[in-house]
Amino acid sequence: MGLRNKRQRHDEAPHGGGWAVELRGVSRQYGRGGAAVHALRGVELALRSGTFTAVMGPSGSGKSTFLQCAAGLDRPTDGTVVLGGTKITGMNENKLTELRRTRLGFVFQAFNLLPSLTVEQNVLLPMRLAGHRPSRRRAADVLSRVGLADKGRRRPGELSGGQQQRVAIARALVTDPDVIFADEPTGALDTTTAAEILGLLRSAVDRMGATVVMVTHDPVAAAHADRVLFLADGALVDQLEGVSADVIAARMNTLTARAAMRSAA
Repeated sequence: MGLRNKRQRHDEAPHGGGWAVELRGVSRQYGRGGAAVHALRGVELALRSGTFTAVMGPSGSGKSTFLQCAAGLDRPTDGTVVLGGTKITGMNENKLTELRRTRLGFVFQAFNLLPSLTVEQNVLLPMRLAGHRPSRRRAADVLSRVGLADKGRRRPGELSGGQQQRVAIARALVTDPDVIFADEPTGALDTTTAAEILGLLRSAVDRMGATVVMVTHDPVAAAHADRVLFLADGALVDQLEGVSADVIAARMNTLTARAAMRSAA
C-alpha cells in the first residue's frame, strides 16, 4: 500500500501505534474582559503516531499558540493535552520539563544551536539535560541519518544554514521522541536547502517512525506532510490530505481573504 493510501483522518481510531498528540477542547485566552484575546477556541484533535502533520493559517490564527500548548510550552486556559498517552495538562513544571527533554524533539527556524559546543555535543545535549549518559554511537547514528557523519567535531559557525538545521534535526531525533515539533523549520533557508530539510523530516516519519507536527506558512513545505490542518481565529476549520502545494495555497488564500475582511469590518 502506498504512503498516500495509508493516510488517515485525524478523528478516526488509530491502528497500532496509537495517538501521539491529543488536544481535547483546548482553549487559550490571554487577558480578561473586553481586552481578552482568544488565541485558541476549543480545539479538538488527535494525531496518530508515525504521521507528518502541517499546521497552517493566516497571521494571528493561533498557529504558534497551538504549537506551544501541544508541546507543553504554554498551558491551556481550558481543555486537556495528551502526549504519547500521558496527560500533560496540570503536570507540575519539573515533570513537564523532564517530559519535554526525554519525549519531545524541537526544530526551530533559528536552529538554536550552542555555538561553543561541537556538532556532536549539540546533538547529545538533550540526553545530558535529561540526566542520561550521552551515547556517542547514538550521536554518530543520527548525524549519519541527516548526512553529517563527518561533521561531529565542527562548530555550528563552520556550517551552512542548511547543515545547522540538519544538526537541529539530529538533536531532535537523538532521544527517539514521541513527537517532533517543528516551528517554521525552513523559514530561514533557500528553496533548495528547504526541500532537503523537508525531505529529512519526511524520511524521519517514513523510515524511523517519527511523528512530526510542523507549523509553516509555506504551502510547498506543507505539501510534504500527510495532512494539512488549517486554523482561523483560534479554531480548527479545515484539513486537506494528499494534495498539491497549489491546492494548499488556494485554501490559504481563501482563509487569508476572509481574515482580512473580518479585520476591516
